[in-house]
Formats: sequence, C-alpha cells, structure tokens
Amino acid sequence: MSKDLRTKRPARVLAGLTTLSTLVAAGLVAGAAPAGAIFGTADIKPIESNIAAKPWSSATAASGSSTAGLAVDGDPTTAWRPDRPGARQWLTVDLGGAYDNLRKVKVVFPERGAAHRYVVEASSDGRRWQTIADRSHNRAVSRGEVHLFTRPGTRYVRLTFTGVPGRAKVGVSELQVLNYLRDDLVLGADLSWVDDHQSREYWVDPLAADRGAGPHQLDVVKDRGMRHARLRVWNEPRSESTGQPTAVPRQGPQRTLTSAQWIKQRGLGLGIDYHYADSWADPAKQPKPRAWAELGFEDLNRAVYDFTADHLRQLIRQGTTPDKVAVGNEIINGFMYGSEAALIGTTDPKYFVDQADVYQSQPGGGLLWRYWGSTDPAEQKLYDEAWDRFTTLAASGIKAVRDASPKSEVEIHVIVGKDRLAKTMEFWHQFLTRVKAKGQDPDVLAISYYSEWHGTPEALDVNLHTMATTYPGYKIDIAETAYPASGGDGSPMPNSPFPRTIQGQADAIQRVFQAANDVVDNKGAGVLVWEPAGFQAMFRAVPGLANTWEPHASINVFNASRAEHVLQDTVHTATPVGVAPKLPATVQVLATADNKITTTSVRWQPLPPGATDKPGEVTVTGMTARGPVTAVVDVLPRRGDHDVSDS
Repeated sequence: MSKDLRTKRPARVLAGLTTLSTLVAAGLVAGAAPAGAIFGTADIKPIESNIAAKPWSSATAASGSSTAGLAVDGDPTTAWRPDRPGARQWLTVDLGGAYDNLRKVKVVFPERGAAHRYVVEASSDGRRWQTIADRSHNRAVSRGEVHLFTRPGTRYVRLTFTGVPGRAKVGVSELQVLNYLRDDLVLGADLSWVDDHQSREYWVDPLAADRGAGPHQLDVVKDRGMRHARLRVWNEPRSESTGQPTAVPRQGPQRTLTSAQWIKQRGLGLGIDYHYADSWADPAKQPKPRAWAELGFEDLNRAVYDFTADHLRQLIRQGTTPDKVAVGNEIINGFMYGSEAALIGTTDPKYFVDQADVYQSQPGGGLLWRYWGSTDPAEQKLYDEAWDRFTTLAASGIKAVRDASPKSEVEIHVIVGKDRLAKTMEFWHQFLTRVKAKGQDPDVLAISYYSEWHGTPEALDVNLHTMATTYPGYKIDIAETAYPASGGDGSPMPNSPFPRTIQGQADAIQRVFQAANDVVDNKGAGVLVWEPAGFQAMFRAVPGLANTWEPHASINVFNASRAEHVLQDTVHTATPVGVAPKLPATVQVLATADNKITTTSVRWQPLPPGATDKPGEVTVTGMTARGPVTAVVDVLPRRGDHDVSDS
C-alpha cells in the first residue's frame, strides 16, 4: 500500500452519535458474541457460499447431461431432466476441488405434488461415496429439502433417484452445496500504524461504564476476532518526498521489534513484511534503501540476505518468531529499482528521481515488462536479465528466512490488476521457475485486493482460482484488502456493489473472506485488512474525548462471519386447497464445534386468511433460537394423485 493510497483515505467520521447497542443478527444466527456498543450498525450473518454455482463447478448426469448444468445455474425455473424415465437416474456435481467445511445441501425439484425418493452422497474422488441423506423410503410430498452434513474433503456431491410415485417425472431444479468459513482461515490486519498511534486510547465502548476491551488498539482488535497482525519494515525510514531520515523512525527495524512484542504478548499471529526500502514500496514504486543504493549487484544481494537474517534473529531472540515473512511488498514489477528504472519509466518517489545519480547508479531488481513477449532478441535479453537479477535478490531474501527463522512461512506478495491476470500468471511462472532453479521456494502466494484497482469480487474469485489450480503446491493469501465506510455520498467504490457505509464496509470485507474461503482444496489460507485504524478506517475518533477511538460495527465481521451453528433454514411441504399445511414443530441444527445434529423448536407465524384457497405457492416465516426459517408450501388442487391430505 502506497503513500498515494494513504492520502486518499476518507476523513474521520465525526457525525452521528455513538449507539448504546448494536444488535447484530449473527449474535443469534451464528452464536457469535453480540456486536456490543460500538459506532453505527451492521447486520452481519455467517458466510454461506454456494460452491455448486461457482464457475469452476460442473454437473454431469446419467442421462440428459446437456441440461445437467441447469441444476446448478441458480435459477429455480430451469431444471435438469433425464432423457429417459425410471429410477436410478443420477446427477453429480463436481466442485472443482475438495472442501473441508461444506455443511449443507439444498435440493429443489421441478415436480410439485410428488414424494421424491432419492439418496444424496458425497465423495472425495468420485469413486468412493458416503451417504449424507437417505430419502429412498420417503412418503412426504414436497418440492425440496435441506440436508445438513459434515464430511471434510468433499469434492463431489451426487443425487440418485430411487423412485417417484405416480406420474411424476424425476429432475432437479437446483442443487446447492453450501460452504462455511473454515476455522483455520486466518483473519487479521496489517496494523503497522500501531507504532504511530501509541498516544491513542482504543475502547470497544468508550462512553459506557464498562468500556470493554482496551485501551490498546491490539486489545480491541483481538476482542473483535482478529487473529493475526502484520508489520511492515522499512530499512531506514525516510520522507517520501525529500528522502531525508524521518525524525522518528517509525516502522523501522528497531521499533518493529517493540510492536512485535505487543502482538505476541496478546497471542496474535505475527507477520513481517520487508519492503526493502526506506519509504513506501508498491507496484508504482520500489526504491532501494539509501544505504544500498550505490552498492554493486553482488554487494546488494549480500545486503538483502544479511539485513533479513539479522532482523529475524533479533525477533527470535526476544521471543517473537514471525509466523509469516513477506519478501517484498506488492512486487509485481520487481523491487529495489536501480539503473533499469530508466527503462521502466518510474517517476516516484520524488527523491528517487531527484537523486537519480545515487539511486539509479547501479543495477537493481526492477522488471522490464515493456519487453514481455517481444520478438526482438535484444529486448528479450533485457527482459530475461531483469528477471534474473530480481529473482536472485528474492532468492537471497527467501534463503535468509529459511536460515534464520525456519519456522516462519515465506510469502511472495503481488497484485492482479483489473483485467491483468495474464501478467500476474506470467509473474508466477517466471518467478517460481527461477527461484526454484536458485534453490529456493516460497510457501504462500499472496495478492492485494482493492476493488477500485483490482476489479469485481467475481474477478477476485477467478484470479484466486486460477492461481490455486495452476500452482496447487502453495497456500493462497489475500495480504491486503480494505473498504471505506464513508465518502462519495455512500455510492459504491468502482467495481464494487457495496455502498460506502458501515454496513457496506462489513459486506465488502466479508465478501473477500468468502473468496479466500472458497478457493478449491482449502488453499485459501488467510485475509488481512490493510491498516483498519488509518486507511478506509474501521474506527472513528470519539467526539468530545481526546485521543479516544472506537470501532465501527463493521469490525464484528471478524467474529460474526463464522457459523457456530448451521440451520435447516428452509422447509418444503404441500397441502390441498383449503387445508392448512402441517408445519414441523422443529428443524435440524448442526453445531460446527462437534458436528452434532440436534433439533430446535420453531415458532411459525400464522397463515394469512385465505392463503390456501387456491392452488399456488405460499411462504410462511418462522423463528428458532438459531435464526429464521422459511416454509415453502405448495397448495395443490384436490384431485387424484395430487390429493396429499394424508401425507
């Protein structure tokens, strides 16, 4: 994240009053802690994602395969129909990879007034199957059902018909396979500015007698569900404009040691992000540190290793071994630019250009994308040489982590620009091939995601999936994301459907959590929000209280996105015209902590007068201790096979 991005952050929100309570629905539905008394409101429900509808999922069938995709298209008015009648027709959904936290299957049939008989099975390999729902002896007339299950490693879900009484035809309108947030998906933030904010007090509810967690920023974020904090490290912090050392070397190596202690003291995971620069490094600028600017390449390479290993050893000696170390920051265009900057055409930061005789005097690790794909041998040679220099430096950084802190994971962090996935995939191809040839290899491939620069949430899904399936040997991280809670009259950011409100902030961030969680084979490892105390902030200054800050209700996205209970939230039934439906007194609920399925009572709202006076569909809402339930009632004519009064 660059200085330019920092200057675009919205001003502190000072309007409005601190609410005395914020009732978040997830407190009931997910069993998560209530939001508490924090600024604004946000209705945050647990993440529930239909993997069957993802572009990488597909459906096949025993017959009628040309229409199998209609069963997973998200449109209940379309349906898969077999080419021939009879039982033992099956539909299989391939989710494109395995998932460990699928918990629910929803099935809807096109035929009303039939008692569908079927079995639902799950498999990891498409050969060995485990039954998750057996309705082979079903006599209840309904157009669908919700089945709860637990089976880690599921890739395939198959529905097989065993029979349909009467003249009804088999078929499936919708087969949904629902994924929930894994407990091992690490959610946290880059909190480097905790170094700058030492004079501030942070409280969950600063106006209450019991102010909740605080006064340290890290106390509040841990209480609100963050598990990991990342810290950037500048070599010798300098002014972005002048290049002169800053009066206080914030985010420098020594001050980072202290911040790391605060993080580890609270039991949070620790990430270290080496910029290998004295000021902001990002896709637009990657200045060398001043101390290394005039080093020849061999000495520069040695400096990368020595600096990285030395600082990591200091962290380890004080008992703050990092869980993850990023070698460079958003290095899609390389890092530690040197004399090749003239060909790159970089104009930022100002001191890098103004002091070109220093900073651009020796070769560095900048990439020459302008020659990507060139057929000119001279240009191709320059392209390859730049890649070799860059990956030589990166391999030294990786080796330093391996040697000094072998328990730390190594992350390489880039971006996928809007409609620029091909460039990122070329990066991974070149980078991984070359660092492996140099004897090194990272553990985690990471990207940043800000909708205004990186595209829609759907594009994010595709980008992550492409990386995970092309390079299945690595974990995938979203190392940075953020979304504003104000500004622009509340209108969404470019490429985003979410308004710039506290609710929109929660929804946008949760959508990124979902994208990481939905990566096939559970390769999505974590998501970090970038600087939520400063950029597109999830906190506000409390009016009337000096140096006192409180969180937006959106911060509860870290706790409330995880489902502690999964509810059988839809009931399908049928009744003849003029007869009140028989709705169940209980529905099932699955506890994710122990995978046990129990029942919970439902209190149904009364049917409107005349609701069943004519054929059609009626919905009835109900409430349980775990959230709302909907009954979908087919009102059927009284005739022959469709008389279901005794069902």
